[in-house]
This record gives sequence, structure tokens and C-alpha cells, in this order.
Amino acid sequence: MRTIIAGLAACTLALAPLAAADTKTVKGELVDVMCVTKDANKKGADHADCAMGCAKKGAPLGIVTADGVYTITGDYTNNKNEKLLEFVAKNVEATGHVSENDGKKEIHLESIKAAN
Repeated sequence: MRTIIAGLAACTLALAPLAAADTKTVKGELVDVMCVTKDANKKGADHADCAMGCAKKGAPLGIVTADGVYTITGDYTNNKNEKLLEFVAKNVEATGHVSENDGKKEIHLESIKAAN
């Protein structure tokens, strides 16, 4: 039994760096994913009211960065994006676990704040 527990502990320690490797901080504008996917110009102050309306309805939100759009997943999207509303159409700095699903980037948010 001790051997099994020691083996599991060793595996956990060995895999810990891999779990942390997908944590990333991204900087960009918080947008309505559907709008910006259809038309890359649908962002910024000119599109803020539309994006806010969609966000309040629970539409998927994401962060537009230099390397693409990261769709936000996780607890921050609960209650129709309640925790994200203050950031809609603003530049943010977000940290979370990034992944790719069917060729689309995702970020499971751990934290978000206004970017300087």
C-alpha cells in the first residue's frame, strides 16, 4: 500500500509542471464572440452597446488578442456573464487555463482585471 501511495505522489509531482504549463495571461478586448467572428470590426466603443446587450443575454464572450479570440469558459460566465459585464468592450488582462477545442481557443478564467 505504501508503494502505491508513494508512486501516486511521485506521479503527481512529476505532472504538476504540465498542469501549470497551460495557464496563461492574455491581454485584449472583451467582446461578444459571435459578432467579432462574423465581422472583425465589431468591437471597440462603437460596438459596446450591442456587445453589452448580447452579454446580458448570456452570449459567449471572449478576449481578442494578437493571436486570435479566446472564448471565455468557467464560473465567470455563470448568471449570464454577471462577473464579466463591467469589462465588456474594454481592454483586459485575464489569466486562466488555455486550450483549443475544434480549432477554437478557449480560456477557463481564474482572474480578470482592467488592463493599463
